[in-house]
Amino acid sequence: MITPVLSEALRWWYAGESVALATVTATTGSAPRPPGSVMLVAPDGTATGSVSAGCVEAAVYQLCRRVLDTGEANLSRFGDTDEVFGPGLTCGGEVEVYVERVDRAAVAEFDQLCAQVRGGSPVAAVTCVTGPAVSRGRWLLVDDGAGVRGTLGDAGIDAVAARAGRELLAAGRTGLVRPVPGVSLLVRSFVPPPRMIIFGASDFTAALARQGRFLGYRVTVCDARSVFTTAQRFPDAAEVVVDWPHRYLGTEVDAGRVDHRTVLCVLTHDPKFDVPLLRLALDLPVAYLGAMGSRRSTDDRVAQLRAVGVPATALARLSAPIGLDIGARTPEETAVSVAAEIIAAGAGRPGGRLTIGTGSIHPTSHTAAATLGRSAGGEPQREEEVHPVLEPAQVPAGQLLDPVDPVPQGVDVHM
Repeated sequence: MITPVLSEALRWWYAGESVALATVTATTGSAPRPPGSVMLVAPDGTATGSVSAGCVEAAVYQLCRRVLDTGEANLSRFGDTDEVFGPGLTCGGEVEVYVERVDRAAVAEFDQLCAQVRGGSPVAAVTCVTGPAVSRGRWLLVDDGAGVRGTLGDAGIDAVAARAGRELLAAGRTGLVRPVPGVSLLVRSFVPPPRMIIFGASDFTAALARQGRFLGYRVTVCDARSVFTTAQRFPDAAEVVVDWPHRYLGTEVDAGRVDHRTVLCVLTHDPKFDVPLLRLALDLPVAYLGAMGSRRSTDDRVAQLRAVGVPATALARLSAPIGLDIGARTPEETAVSVAAEIIAAGAGRPGGRLTIGTGSIHPTSHTAAATLGRSAGGEPQREEEVHPVLEPAQVPAGQLLDPVDPVPQGVDVHM
């Protein structure tokens, strides 16, 4: 599925116009948006996307307008500031943003990138941020096989860029990496949305399918009862399948369509479906596995799974009863409970109330994969000798932001 930012960029690209693209390359501390977050500024001044929670948006917007005018890319860091009108992160974090101009001349392969993303094929776009003059600003497209499109202008840099691109693409990560001295590369990974497979065809399923789609999952609903399992009942599902749950899951596993990002939610609430399905699912390295039921039915289900040989270590991976304890009763409330537990599990958080917790609200750092994007201390690696235009620099308060008119009047901003 193509994103609004890519769609807007492609529209201007086909029109022969230039846009400015701002990409978050790394964050530290309590930064609001992860690497890969993007904002586009079009030649008519409209903005699409977001790189923060709003605290540096106007400053990045002005930086994008500057890059549109000059064509010179820029890599800047925005950090904490005590200035009322300063373009900093009031949350105490730090965000690094790379801004470049994108058009037919700069990125001849942009339409090919969008075609791959629209078709659901994994692809990484690798941009040379610092390095030889012939390479700076050029793009290379790398897929998850052996395919490479475009060039960074140097065969050696192309080779290391392809390796870096595939490594981050395999992890589904975006970040600024330094594979060899003197060269830094921005790797943007575009992967198909993760799957959420919901077993059972009830009102709870319909509510959870809506939540799953909202969170960016490709939702599949599966149930063996054809009278209940219809596309009309589950309009938010990409697929509605009539089949025995364990048989369908086995088919998807054999076809390679279940991976470490997949979420499995068992809402069938019937032992004849639950037990054979969970017996198979508990052997899979999926992101999350939960099953609906009361505490009594959960205990009965666990006893049946133990009776068919499922070990305690596997049962410990099962979230049952499914969801966080928020007092949910309706299908919609239950869907929020389940979605919250899925998010918490993915972040390694317990899911408690922030108001009674301590420590960082967000993960303490968002960078590229460990072997490519981190130094020993956990900070994003940065170029020691860089082209002056691209030198990472702390943006002082007031340098980019006019407090009287932070966004020009009449400009349409789409977040």
